[in-house]
Amino acid sequence: MSDSKKRRMSMLDNLAQGAAGAPPSMMSNNRALRSARDAVDSHRIWELDPDQIVDDRAADRMDPQDVADLRASIEAVGQTVPILVRRDPSDPDRYLLVYGRRRLEAVRGSDHLTKIRAMIASMDDGAAIRAQASENTGRRELSFIERAMFARQLVESEFGSQAQIADILNVTKSAISMSLSIVRNVGPDLASAIGPAHGTGRPRWEALAAALAETDIDRSELVELAARVRGQTDPDVADPSVAAFDAVIRRLRKLATLPRPTPRDSGALTIDGKPAGKVVRTKTGVRLEIRTEDMEFAEWLQSEAAGAIEELHARWKKRG
Repeated sequence: MSDSKKRRMSMLDNLAQGAAGAPPSMMSNNRALRSARDAVDSHRIWELDPDQIVDDRAADRMDPQDVADLRASIEAVGQTVPILVRRDPSDPDRYLLVYGRRRLEAVRGSDHLTKIRAMIASMDDGAAIRAQASENTGRRELSFIERAMFARQLVESEFGSQAQIADILNVTKSAISMSLSIVRNVGPDLASAIGPAHGTGRPRWEALAAALAETDIDRSELVELAARVRGQTDPDVADPSVAAFDAVIRRLRKLATLPRPTPRDSGALTIDGKPAGKVVRTKTGVRLEIRTEDMEFAEWLQSEAAGAIEELHARWKKRG
C-alpha cells in the first residue's frame, strides 16, 4: 500500500475515534466502518463545494455540540480530518453525507472557507446508515433515548424491518420494539425537548412513560418546562438534558400526590323521558355521556355535535 493511501486510511481511522478518543483498533473491529474505509475512492481527497453536499440522514444526535470552536480551529489550522460522502445516485453533481455533520456545518458557517475536504465512498443506503451509526458510537455511545429516536426515524422512513434496524444499532429486536413503544408513549416532542439525557437508561424512561399515562396533563406544559430547564442549566454544573428529565419527573410526581377532584354530575340526561346519560364536570372540562340503542340517532348526533357545541358556545357568549 502506498504512503498516500495509508494516510487516507489513517484519516478514516481517526473518524472512528472522534471526540471520545476511542482507540485506533476500533476501526479494525468494526465491520461497518471497515466497509466504509474499503469503499473509499483511493485516488484522492476531494475539495468539494459544501452546497453540493446534502444531509438528509436520520438525526442520531439530539444535542449537537456547538460548532463555533470547530469552525475557528478549521479556519486557523485547516481541516485535518475529511468528511465522508457518497455520490447521489439521482444527481451526478450532488453528494450525500455519510458522516461529518459538525465539520460540514462549521465550513458552511464560515466567511473564509469555501471548500470542504471529503473522501468519496461507493455505498448504498444501508451501508451508509450502518457507517453513520458506527461512527457515532465511536465518538460517544448514543443515549437510550437517542437510540430510540433514531430507530423511530428509520422505521418512519421505511428503511427496513425492526430486525434490520436492530442489527444496525447492535441491539435485539425486542429492544427496538420496547424503545419504539417508549418513544410513542412519551411523545417525540417531549423527548426532543428533554434531550439525550446520557446516563438515563430504559427503566427511568419507562417510568416516565408510565407516569405520563396516569395523568392528563397537557404535554405542551411539560415540553415548555423541559425546554426552559434545559436552557437555564449551566452545563459546567450539570447535564442540561438530565436536569430537564428530572424536572419533568418531579412535575409528574407532584401531580400524582395532588388530590384528584371528584367529578360532579350537573344533571341526568333524558331522551323521550328515559335516562340517557349525564353531563359530568371534570378538572379539565366537561364530559358528555349519552347512551342510546338507536344507531341512526347516534350517527346523526356524532355528525351534528361539533356544530351544536359551537352554537351553545355562541349562546353562552351572548348571555346577559
